[in-house]
Amino acid sequence: MNKIIQHRPLFIFISALIILAGLASLLIFGLKPGIEFSSGSMLTVKFDQTVSIDELTQELRSLGQNEAIVQVTGDGDYLIRTSQLDVSQKISLETSLEETFGNLTERGFENVDPMIARQTTQMALIAIGAALVGILLYVTWAFRRMPKPFHYGTCAVIALFHDALVVLGIFALLAGIFGWEINLMFIIGIMAVIGYSINNTVVVFDRIRENQLKGIHPSFEVVVNQSIMETVVRSINSSFTVIITVVALMLFLGASIQNLSIVMLIGLIAGTYDSLFVAPSLLVTWENGDWGKLLKPFKKA
Repeated sequence: MNKIIQHRPLFIFISALIILAGLASLLIFGLKPGIEFSSGSMLTVKFDQTVSIDELTQELRSLGQNEAIVQVTGDGDYLIRTSQLDVSQKISLETSLEETFGNLTERGFENVDPMIARQTTQMALIAIGAALVGILLYVTWAFRRMPKPFHYGTCAVIALFHDALVVLGIFALLAGIFGWEINLMFIIGIMAVIGYSINNTVVVFDRIRENQLKGIHPSFEVVVNQSIMETVVRSINSSFTVIITVVALMLFLGASIQNLSIVMLIGLIAGTYDSLFVAPSLLVTWENGDWGKLLKPFKKA
């Protein structure tokens, strides 16, 4: 434990493996855009009798909705994603479903046209990009009194990319298995993870700054290692309390915030790891200029 930073090649190697697995998951399963990011209709219904997803999907295909996606909420409602429907088409679809499965109750209906879907996608990407640029500039400015402030900002943003890739990869795997789609809750979750993760990273970096200004040791590597040891318990405890809250949201609010809670759970774990082990490791490696050492994760530092 007292030589955390000396094992930085191993930490980076673990992260690289997880990211590569995530990229493979993205290539295999991809991400299915929800109705906010692609045109279509979302119909929420509840049947009086039990209906299986396979039966409902098959019936929708027989009605011409070959690309329809069906999900079941924790309350037993069915979320039916179809091509864009007008009012008459929606009524016709509901009538056909009632003839096959019995009475149904419409819980909700929404339409998104292609132009709005494109605008939503663009704005989501702009928001994430603006957040990352803002964080880079802020962290660089916050550590302006340090010898190389840009290193701090860059390492912090790289760590955030690490979180995003881990979340995307694991979510793609889960989406491939359970048929989940990305929606605005997914984007909100990504933004929340970015905000929480950068907070943890800045806490570690701030302790590094304090210890370096105090001159506790001439070696930057020793200073960083000591700073991690002083903040590791605080970071883990803080993240654990937030994870408890997220799990409670998953258990009691269910499908309504499914994407948000799943993304935050994955992101909190990944963010805590990278704040303690990835970002400081990159900072030390950049300071020492020993990037080649990262290619030898099992060689004793």
